[in-house]
Amino acid sequence: MAKALEGIKILDFTHVQSGPTCTQLLAWFGADVIKVERPGEGDITRGQLRDIPDADSLYFTMLNHNKRSITLDTKAPEGKKVLEELVRTCDVLVENFAPGVLKRMGFSWERIQELNPKMIVASVKGFGPGPYEDCKVYENVAQCAGGAASTTGFDDGPPLVTGAQIGDSGTGLHLALGIVAALYQRNTSGRGQQVLAAMQDGVLNLCRVKLRDQQRLAHGPLKEYPQFPHGEFGDTVPRAGNASGGGQPGWILKCKGWETDPNAYIYFIAQAPVWEKICNVIGKPEWITDPEYAKPAARLPKLKDIFATVEEWTMTKTKFEAMEILNKFDIPCGPILSMKEIAEDQSLRATGTIVEVDHPTRGKYLSVGNPIKLSDSPTEVTRSPLLGEHTEEILRDVLGFDENRIAEIRNSGAVGQAQRLAAE
Repeated sequence: MAKALEGIKILDFTHVQSGPTCTQLLAWFGADVIKVERPGEGDITRGQLRDIPDADSLYFTMLNHNKRSITLDTKAPEGKKVLEELVRTCDVLVENFAPGVLKRMGFSWERIQELNPKMIVASVKGFGPGPYEDCKVYENVAQCAGGAASTTGFDDGPPLVTGAQIGDSGTGLHLALGIVAALYQRNTSGRGQQVLAAMQDGVLNLCRVKLRDQQRLAHGPLKEYPQFPHGEFGDTVPRAGNASGGGQPGWILKCKGWETDPNAYIYFIAQAPVWEKICNVIGKPEWITDPEYAKPAARLPKLKDIFATVEEWTMTKTKFEAMEILNKFDIPCGPILSMKEIAEDQSLRATGTIVEVDHPTRGKYLSVGNPIKLSDSPTEVTRSPLLGEHTEEILRDVLGFDENRIAEIRNSGAVGQAQRLAAE
């Protein structure tokens, strides 16, 4: 069965997380992703957080599935010639260099257009045009500059970043969408274009409900926030603890075993349409008709007390027992799942969301599979490439070089020494 992006060639100049997230997703959809790496070094994450000596780290392997690796010294004359041929041949160039690096390499947008007018150049940057566009940005910096940290945590504590990589991986997902849109437009325009995804912009897009609340705040207190009715509201959106980001009041509640298990909790939403069922389940049927509790507006000032009462019930059940009971009545809830529980979840493995991959130097490991499922383009997750593993294959099959030309390039030192499979 053909893949959604089969026939599309991606020239991958990305490293670390934001760019590789983007190109891995495109590879899962069938694009031929050619990862260009420096001879002898490669992507810095090959060695970062390494847990097995002399093996690529999980940091690298989990972000570079389904790709081919070519090593190339782009400062060497022969290396630059090879890169020019790759630009002529490929459809998309993806990079997350610091601003100006690609131009200093001799591959400005104008030069790329000369080589291939249909080329799409996609970039991840920390900030878009403005006073900070030359600043170096990492995950947590993006979360702070994009508005996430200021609205995360509890009101009596400092701003907090989230464990979800919304700056890096989140921006990579945004960039992948931009690339697919540019490829679609090229079908009618015949031209390539530049695609930019700034990390600050990506984080802000994921925090749009907080920008919504900033504007609502001008017209009175945010009644669904835990600060209402007794807390203080200033002139900016406060940290909301575990309150829901929408109009449905929710909170994280203890379950049986919380004293020893840091994840024995459940997220519980006191949704108005199922309020009567909630009251019956937790043993408070009188709340159904009590004017102090019967209507959502009456309940809002008492949310903390309501959740405390619900918690008395959840503490008598494990999170999974509570889930089973609550779901029978369509009461929205969700267990706090640890990474260990997720890794062992057989349903996630069955859908390909969690996959087991075999690697020639590190052995079998778990990774996240394609989160987007297409019925006519199923994803097969293959291992990440060894450094320069496909160099000669790409020179031969993608660029059409004969053995003499490949030997010239190899002898020039422009491609370095490819890492060989352990079995060879």
